[in-house]
Amino acid sequence: MTEENKKHDSGLLGWLLFVVGFAGALFVGWVVFPQLLYTTEYQPINYNHQIHQEEAGLSCEDCHYFREDGTYAGKPMLSACVECHGEVQGETEDEERLVSEFVEPEKEIPWVSYTRQPDNVFFSHVAHVKMAEMACSVCHRDVENEIKAPPVKINRLTGYPIEIMKMHVCEDCHARENVSNSCDTCHH
Repeated sequence: MTEENKKHDSGLLGWLLFVVGFAGALFVGWVVFPQLLYTTEYQPINYNHQIHQEEAGLSCEDCHYFREDGTYAGKPMLSACVECHGEVQGETEDEERLVSEFVEPEKEIPWVSYTRQPDNVFFSHVAHVKMAEMACSVCHRDVENEIKAPPVKINRLTGYPIEIMKMHVCEDCHARENVSNSCDTCHH
């Protein structure tokens, strides 16, 4: 083998090692790291939005409501469930668990939150839902036809769900709607 062939072969080997290393780094960064960074949590019981809206005639505000002081109660309280579920309705395992594990012992359901704003963000549901008359689905997933509660991906380092509202989304909406984008509008 000539000296020139050795240099050519070592150059190809270097390129090949670079490509394999680069592809491996991309795989680790895009596939492995997110799997390690996020944990998957499930709701304690499945909640079928579709059946509650279509058959029971409930609206979002029946479970997700404004308190008397104007703050927003995002997670439904057990008292809202007890109105209809004092006894088992239907034959599902989740219905039986709802009654036996939460209704009968009068224990609040530990719902896992799909969204959470950083502590330095002030978000007023009253300003958006009541005053601006925005539909919940503008910021949250549309649950109208949802029959199974999807899992929640939680960042292991920050504790925030993956579905956290991004600042640029809020800024874009504020700009479209001619609402102030001043920092102190949302950050206090």
